[in-house]
Amino acid sequence: MSKNIGVVDRALRVIAGVVLIAYAIPIGFPSTGWNWVGWVGVVPLLTAFIGVCPLYSMMGVSTCKR
Repeated sequence: MSKNIGVVDRALRVIAGVVLIAYAIPIGFPSTGWNWVGWVGVVPLLTAFIGVCPLYSMMGVSTCKR
């Protein structure tokens, strides 16, 4: 697969992933019954690190500079 995530997109995904995982652990957030939702933050972190978003691939979108 070719990379389809640009630099700004990667940075935003890392920030979103870290915030969501912090919510799941909970670091600095109150403990609620919904903290498990924060583990969804693994997905943006994973896609940011590998540089490929499967949804972007299916839609034919790329945020990389050509």
